[in-house]
Amino acid sequence: MIRVDLPRFDRFEAWRSAARRLAGAGIAAADVTWADRNCATNDLFGSDPLPPENDRKIAVSRDFIALARSVSFHSDPERWALLHAALMRFQADRRFMSNPADPMVVRLQMMSKSVRRDIHKMHAFVRFHEMPSDGPRRAFAAWFEPEHPILQVATPFFARRFADMDWMIATPEGVARFDGELHFLDPVARPDLPADASHALWQTYFANIFNPARINTQAMRSEMPLKYWKNLPETRLIADMLADAPRRVDAMAAAGASNAPAFAAKVTARLRIPADETPPETMDAARDQAARCTRCDLCHAATRTVWGEGNPKADLMIVGEAPGDQEDLQGRPFVGPAGKLLRDNLDQLGIDQDRIWFTNAVKHFKFAPRGKRRLHQNPDAGEISHCRWWLGLERRFVRPRLTLALGASAAFALTGRRDPLSPRRGKVEVALDGGAVLLTWHPSRILRLADTEASAALEEFRSDLRLGAHQAIGGPGH
Repeated sequence: MIRVDLPRFDRFEAWRSAARRLAGAGIAAADVTWADRNCATNDLFGSDPLPPENDRKIAVSRDFIALARSVSFHSDPERWALLHAALMRFQADRRFMSNPADPMVVRLQMMSKSVRRDIHKMHAFVRFHEMPSDGPRRAFAAWFEPEHPILQVATPFFARRFADMDWMIATPEGVARFDGELHFLDPVARPDLPADASHALWQTYFANIFNPARINTQAMRSEMPLKYWKNLPETRLIADMLADAPRRVDAMAAAGASNAPAFAAKVTARLRIPADETPPETMDAARDQAARCTRCDLCHAATRTVWGEGNPKADLMIVGEAPGDQEDLQGRPFVGPAGKLLRDNLDQLGIDQDRIWFTNAVKHFKFAPRGKRRLHQNPDAGEISHCRWWLGLERRFVRPRLTLALGASAAFALTGRRDPLSPRRGKVEVALDGGAVLLTWHPSRILRLADTEASAALEEFRSDLRLGAHQAIGGPGH
């Protein structure tokens, strides 16, 4: 019998490495004991070592890997043996995973679904307590008891949402600590976390959204299972609210319905975030609407929507990729290092910036936290497509004679083409809305290149600026 010991964290990667060697040697799941630190397995009779590496190719699909990774966070101690058996079976029959009625597939899918639901519950029911902090960042801590060992897969969500805070989430499985980077540590005793002012605010909110006329305790327990109640500050109010519900219903009926004041519709219209925005009729209305945009997830981490600026009737529009760190903080496009390179060269070439509209293909800053820094990340095709609504509005209001696209993301947003930029640079293409688009390098690319390559790219960039200014506004000085 072979025994494989798995670590507390990065268990899936360790299982995958060992399972490849076992499958390569043709060793069946019944001949292996998987020892998980979160669910220790006793081995009274010793064990054989793992087989050596071999050249046998092990077949896996992306769907299999994704499902196996999800199942690896389940609490069932048999999950590793089950995944091993599924891997061996996949080598003999690669189609079995596509059979939704297969008992093994059904079991794996049910385990994966349970893990996903537990992750969702953790995201919904973690309640942070503010703690003393010695540094400039606020500090928070929480205790949570998930059904499955999901700490490592569930906490990156909090790192994205609370990147400007230091926090800790302790669970029976272990501890996740974030100080600009996410660390996973061995479990500790449940910390004594004092209530803070935010809990009082949360309880006030919960009490005010409680509707005594629509009590459904079964649905309440389904969405907020009882096992989580002891760690939620708001659940302490539920018993009293349920007991007082009949009186409140009678009071509501006695009071009767009333009409909203005439100004209520205008107030709620300003606060509402529409799913399908009605096209605004002015640039200012478009800017206000974009400030409430939730079309993609970038709005949750960015500081603000960065709208375009410049001459709203410009003949030349310059479109970059997305805001950077400085743009996000200042709320203006092209104010960071790449923007400085662009604006300096416009001035050197004598191109009047007061005759240009500056904007980006994507309006929110996308980044990855690294310590206290926020490192820029390129927006993906979906994010660019979602933001094309706003870029289209800007173009409709400005109606530029020519648009200068800086980089591949801007080129894709404007033309819908994802072809390599090198053979297209310096050429004019047709935008999705029929306008003329001149493609060139993004100035951030020039800043990343070595000296010789940067000099050549800069000359090409300057040449494209001259060409764009000449075609749109008659050239420098006009």
